[in-house]
Amino acid sequence: MVYLWLVPVVTVISFLLTAALRRYALARSIIDIPNARSSHTIPTPRGGGVAIVLTFLASIPVFGSFEMAPWQQLIAVGGAGAAVAVIGFMDDHGHIAARWRLLGHFGAGVWALAWLGGLPPITLFGTNLNLYWVGHFLAAVYLVWLLNLYNFMDGIDGIASVEALSACLGACLLYWLIDAQELIWGPAMLAAAVVGFLCWNFPPARIFMGDAGSGFLGITLGVLSLQAAWISPKMLWAWVILLGVFIVDATFTLIRRLLRGDKVYEAHRSHAYQFASRRFGKHLPVTLAVAAINLFWLLPVAFAVTRLGLDGAWGVLIAYVPLIILAFKFHAGKLETP
Repeated sequence: MVYLWLVPVVTVISFLLTAALRRYALARSIIDIPNARSSHTIPTPRGGGVAIVLTFLASIPVFGSFEMAPWQQLIAVGGAGAAVAVIGFMDDHGHIAARWRLLGHFGAGVWALAWLGGLPPITLFGTNLNLYWVGHFLAAVYLVWLLNLYNFMDGIDGIASVEALSACLGACLLYWLIDAQELIWGPAMLAAAVVGFLCWNFPPARIFMGDAGSGFLGITLGVLSLQAAWISPKMLWAWVILLGVFIVDATFTLIRRLLRGDKVYEAHRSHAYQFASRRFGKHLPVTLAVAAINLFWLLPVAFAVTRLGLDGAWGVLIAYVPLIILAFKFHAGKLETP
């Protein structure tokens, strides 16, 4: 089985590549300097997420060659992820206007949807719906929002890596339980690539992910969720549940800032996880709490959707209610005080 040898290989290469990127960033002074909007206090090299990008993309031809996954799926996730990573890399090393970034993000989303066939029919509160072009547009918005919110949520040590790892391993388990092993390659390889990077990014982080890595993770997770929806519509809801911590915090914060009239494109540190890290004085408790929520709350709800017959939309509502309460508790989107 390809997974048996490719998973450790990808992990080791990601680990070594992250180390090399750290040395490169230090030599070229590609350093994230703390400021008033930062959640860290020590200058730290950035751009390590490129290791995740390169190792995951390198695994794609292997799966195509062994016919472990259809080339259409591989091209969809690889092309979209690579495009977003390039945009993020360029933004990490300079600056790209927000409108051009957004255009590039939508282009990547359309690319993925074109190869996947768009949004498949979904089940909403027991009703089967085929939304056609409206659904394809909503799917593009979903992908763009997911990649951007992943960028927003990558603000403290290890949190973005732990979220991706938890969601991917949870998805692998659910795929195995519903006998959809043909889907496991994506989340398994992404998890392997993330583990290698996480060894350097776990609190206290020795290198940050950067926009190239966070955007890549966001759109890749989104494409994998749509890919799964073509096999089992319930798996789309399961992915939305597994990614609930990031979706709720980022969406709740954005809505609250929009209602207040803030410039939402400006940097800030008013997400719930950022308030929580300041309250506890450390990043580690918050990162571990995210992992615990994913494992002990969101994964069981996703299991209930895929195996116990719980309606997917109801599952999302059940999963999200405690997360919304936590967002209130930790003041997500609240105006920051000096």
